[in-house]
Amino acid sequence: MFRMMHTLLLFMTLLTYNGCKSPQGDIEIIANGVTTYVIVLPEAASRNEKRAATILQDYLKRISGVSLNIITETAYTMQPAIFIGNTGHSEKFNTGKLKNESFFIASDYKYLYIKGGGGKGVIYGVYTLLEDYFGCRKYADIPTSLPVDKNIHIAKQLMDKQEPALVYRETYYPNAFDNEYLEWHKLHRFEDLWGLWGHSFFKLVPPKTYFASHPEYYSLVNGKREATQLCLSNEDVFNITVDYFRKAIADNPDALYWSIAAEDGSSFCTCDKCSKANAEEGSPSGSLIRFVNRVAAQFPSQQFTTLAYLHTSKPPQQTKPTSNVYIMLSSIDVYRQGPISSTPSAAAFRKNLKGWGAITDNIFLWDYTTQFTNYLAPFPDYNNLQPNLQYLIGNKVKGVFSQGSAETYSDMAPFNSYIQAKLLWNPALKYEDLTIDFLNGYYGKAGTFIGQYMQALTTNLHNTKTQLDIYGNPVNNFINYLSAEAIDQYSTLLDKAEKAAEGNSRFLSRVYAARLPLEYTVLQQSRFFGTEKYGYLLPGNSSAEYIVNPRWPERVKKFIAQCKEAGVKELAEGGPSLDAYQQGWETTFARKWINSLSFRAPVVLANPYSEEYPAKKERTLTDGLQGDNDFSINWLFIYGKDLVATIDIGKVQTVKEVRMNFLQDPRHYIFNPSDIIIETSKDGITFTPAGKQVIPVSEEDYAVKINNFHFQLLSVSTRFIRVTGRCLQNIPAWRVANPGKKPSVCCDEVFVL
Repeated sequence: MFRMMHTLLLFMTLLTYNGCKSPQGDIEIIANGVTTYVIVLPEAASRNEKRAATILQDYLKRISGVSLNIITETAYTMQPAIFIGNTGHSEKFNTGKLKNESFFIASDYKYLYIKGGGGKGVIYGVYTLLEDYFGCRKYADIPTSLPVDKNIHIAKQLMDKQEPALVYRETYYPNAFDNEYLEWHKLHRFEDLWGLWGHSFFKLVPPKTYFASHPEYYSLVNGKREATQLCLSNEDVFNITVDYFRKAIADNPDALYWSIAAEDGSSFCTCDKCSKANAEEGSPSGSLIRFVNRVAAQFPSQQFTTLAYLHTSKPPQQTKPTSNVYIMLSSIDVYRQGPISSTPSAAAFRKNLKGWGAITDNIFLWDYTTQFTNYLAPFPDYNNLQPNLQYLIGNKVKGVFSQGSAETYSDMAPFNSYIQAKLLWNPALKYEDLTIDFLNGYYGKAGTFIGQYMQALTTNLHNTKTQLDIYGNPVNNFINYLSAEAIDQYSTLLDKAEKAAEGNSRFLSRVYAARLPLEYTVLQQSRFFGTEKYGYLLPGNSSAEYIVNPRWPERVKKFIAQCKEAGVKELAEGGPSLDAYQQGWETTFARKWINSLSFRAPVVLANPYSEEYPAKKERTLTDGLQGDNDFSINWLFIYGKDLVATIDIGKVQTVKEVRMNFLQDPRHYIFNPSDIIIETSKDGITFTPAGKQVIPVSEEDYAVKINNFHFQLLSVSTRFIRVTGRCLQNIPAWRVANPGKKPSVCCDEVFVL
């Protein structure tokens, strides 16, 4: 009833707001730049009530030029008024007990009332009044869009009561780092709610403090204690954790939640006690929930969260989380091209969600709405935002952390943040209306074409049946929704958007920012195509030489400048920075073309390349390009097996040297081969050894490195060159691995000289 009335009155108010005269029967708060209204606070107003009154006073003056006085209820003398907070006058509305953060906006025949139910509810009420009834908009971390009008009015007998659909609401994009944007859209920030957040085991029991003297506090992995996770059956670990919280809670008594959660990785403890608990519970979450429950029992008035993430995502079979324990379930393994409720990749997630829902009513979700490996890659999951939230709320989810690109600009970041914020508060709002309002308000006349661009991305994604991976790459989608033909389609629409924004520098700069993902895709794909169409190289003065397209260095510089203007700080989670990206291109531009006998020569592999990271398949080794730090571009990726590649240079020729590069990227389990062997053959059947290098296993070092290997041959006459790079049998002991994980080798390019 309240919602229906709100919708009807909102429509009527917005429809008639811009008229000089108020609709017949409306309350005229300000008429022709004059007012008799005051803002009334309770005598003992709370901090949030005082702030709400000040916010309203400020915005009314900015809209109309008129400043309303703020007085307390005891000084009130029956003049027209706006009552803020728990005033005696607002008690006549029988709304029942208002839930935390909820509010109501009401009017009778003369007065306006805004009351909150706790927390920032009253502030949320004021911002809702400004947006829904007075025509203000806060689209991003930019100045608020305001009408200018000396007449401000509102309908009589209004009642708008709103309650949050979720108790925790966070969208993790640059906009949400703006304090007013956060309050305007009724969002949270985890730093404000959690005394301890996220992966917390090593904050509770730091390895730097304890591992040397007490390795038994940490995981037993393959018979050896490793500082990968905690041993949750160790009594000292429990006591240290309790002591930590006893002090932390005393120091921060206002925190709502405290995290007890595993580190980001696996290698959980396999000691007898932990293994027994997990076997009894049918999941590594067994020992975790038993431990968290024990700690939570020591602090019954506090609320604790833990992560159901990767190996702990499956709920335990016996132990239920206690009433003050919240499960934060992760959706990290889900592809994003379809709704969570139906996409096949979410089957395990759906099963785990229902499993947790069967044993607890306290479920939060850690969700993901960006491509972490390429923040600027077009990531058209836009249409899934609403159905996903509705599905989650229907399955007992009480809070959502929607992880985007944090403080750096990413694909459609302002749009994603805005829509998520609206739907996190009320998932029943009309997505189409929200979208149109945002696009027109944020992009002006260009909004129509930005909307068409987004829809074209979404349509092509679905038509090509592309899997939208949060760890994907725009290069790998050059035959899908980011094909050359599709990019031309998108570019045409964005050209129209730029044309529509001409004459308005504000809107034009936002269109440029929206175009950055497309330009990033073109640049990244040009690395991949190289000497081919759409590559950054052009034929030189001779048929055996290629040079950098003279337009490309300037194109990269322009891209970097526009990225900085848009607020891009890094291009992927953990880097690279814009300066590092530009330096990478400068290194690429400075490379001299190598006239290799193997250029475009056919290659036969004894072991298959990775289907997940195919690059150019076998041709990757002879396309004339050298890979950079990104293993997914221009590297031949062989998982768990040796690289054995036979290259046919077409006819018997004299070969003096063979060169190649191998990548070392321990974070992705990519290591140098244990040894490299070069063999030659005239017939492709009988091979003769021509060189060998043994490569020592590296010491602990997680830096990404490109290692060059040269083999001098004694002017061998050959047609076939076989390169063998032996994959490590085991991942080095210093790189703790997920169970079943194997090492990989990545090679590129093989030059035959």
